[in-house]
This record gives sequence, structure tokens and C-alpha cells, in this order.
Amino acid sequence: MTYRSTHLSSVLLAMLLLISAVHAIPGRPEPEMLFLEDETMKIGIDRSMGASITWLSWREHPDNVVNIHDPGRLIQQSYYAGQLVDRRTDGQHEAWSPWSWNPIQGGGVKSWARVTRFGKTDDGRLVSETVPKLWDMPDEEAAALMAQSTGFEPGVSGVVRVRNRLVSKREPGDRWGGARPRHQELPALYFISAFRHFESYLGDGEWRREKQPPGPPWGRAEPPHNVMGCFNDDGQGIAVFSPAADTHWNFGPHRPYRPDAGPEDGPCVHLAPLATVSLEPEATLGYRYWMVVGTREEVARRIDVLLERYGDERLILR
Repeated sequence: MTYRSTHLSSVLLAMLLLISAVHAIPGRPEPEMLFLEDETMKIGIDRSMGASITWLSWREHPDNVVNIHDPGRLIQQSYYAGQLVDRRTDGQHEAWSPWSWNPIQGGGVKSWARVTRFGKTDDGRLVSETVPKLWDMPDEEAAALMAQSTGFEPGVSGVVRVRNRLVSKREPGDRWGGARPRHQELPALYFISAFRHFESYLGDGEWRREKQPPGPPWGRAEPPHNVMGCFNDDGQGIAVFSPAADTHWNFGPHRPYRPDAGPEDGPCVHLAPLATVSLEPEATLGYRYWMVVGTREEVARRIDVLLERYGDERLILR
């Protein structure tokens, strides 16, 4: 969720406020999970949290690495459109005013999103459709639909492939107005505090360490192949490949490192590949990304395969 500028959205400011406003966290619902699992890894989505990805683990790290502290964390879709609007008289949260049109898969500032499709296909994918919430309001559904398809990458172990799609159904001429360039997160990812070592993949098995003190504000990195990873002290990690990203990535730890911080705790780490997109009131945006787990060497080998297969892939906007 990036920063204020003359032509980009307030995404980073959103995250600054989001993760510092503890009072805004709604009660955590009872999980309603669907999982995919093979001999290498396990991935899960939770209907009670907007069908966002709320579980990721693998053989060498069997515990969950996804931070689920509030509806703005998770691994999820998040988009921005239109102008900033002051809606405090309608109940808009004081900390997020004025705000752009900002549908969130997990939910709003004090609520969780509604899921209308939630299942597993015969070919082994987790599929969902979610009516997102507008982040700045306590409990307001967005005029939008988010679809997600999650599965394993064929022929490559330790890799999850995710397809995301937003269908915007805003009325033309509504209070947010027409399309403006905004940073879109492709997607927003939050992991537990232990994965505090950030690195950009340079190709040929080489990584570059990216340093950032606890934030927000988040750091900015420019990974040359649209691949960044976060690793723990044991050398295990998660890399994200988002070929549709077209600008810098946001990254960094939230709060000082706490080795015992788990999925439900405040301290965490964040990654967000960004693309600059102008969303019309009635628009469809789609993209794919991949998550790769293992050691740096294992991740690099798997990423090289993905770069060969999908390095030229871009988002779809219509």
C-alpha cells in the first residue's frame, strides 16, 4: 500500500497507518481452510480471511510463515484507483482520510471480506472469488470481485503459482472519479519476523543483500529480474517472482526483529512488487506470480526455470 506523490497512490502511507493502528484489528475469525500439499510444500487459503493465502510451509520449515495479524497482512490482492476522498461523515476511519478507492481481499479496517466461491478443482488448484472490502471504511464492500487460482508449478518442486484477477464494477462518474496512475501491489505479502534477510536475485545463482531498518516507511529495491527473497538465519527462505512488476519493490521488516514472533504477532516482514496502473471505474486487471521456497541455491535453480518460462509475462488490463 505505497506513498503519496503527485500521481501515485498512498500505498506506503496506508501500510504505515495500517500496521501501527492496533485498535483497528477486528476479532480473528475461526479458520476455514483449504490446503494443497505435496512432498515438498504446503499452501493454504482461508475463507474466513477473504480466501487470502494464510498458510505457507515446506519440508525444511514445517511451520506456517505467513503473518495473519490483521486483514491488511496475509498474502493477498490490493488495488488503488481514483482520487482521494474525505468520507469521514460516512464513517471513514480518521487515520485513512482522505483515501482512494482501495479494495482489499482480506477485508476492511475493522472487518473481513466475503467469499462467494471457495473450492478445489479436479486438476489440483485452490480457487476462490471474493467480494473485497474498502480498506478505509469499517465494513463497506467494494464494487468489485477478486478471483484467485493457486496451484503448484508443473515440473518444478517447491514452487507455487498464483493467478489473480480484479474485476472493478464502479459506476462511471462516482465520487472517486476517473483513472489515475497508482501503484498496484502484485501482490502484497507478509511473512513472519524470522525471514528478515532480504535479497534481490541477480541471475546465475547470485543474490544481492538489501538492507532496511524496521519501518514503515518501507525500503525500495529494484531487482533486475523481478525476483526478491527473504531468508531466515538458517538459510531457508521464500522468493517471489512477479514478472508484471514495472517499478521498484517495497520491502522491509515491521518492528524490531523478534525471533519468537509467529503468524499472529505484530512483528513481521513485507514484500510488494509494484506496477503503475491506471484503473478505469469498469476495468479488469489480471496477473500471475510465483512463490519459491528452499535454500538460496535451491531457490535460484528454480527461479532460473521460471525466468526461462515466464520472464516476458505482463499483466492484462482491459
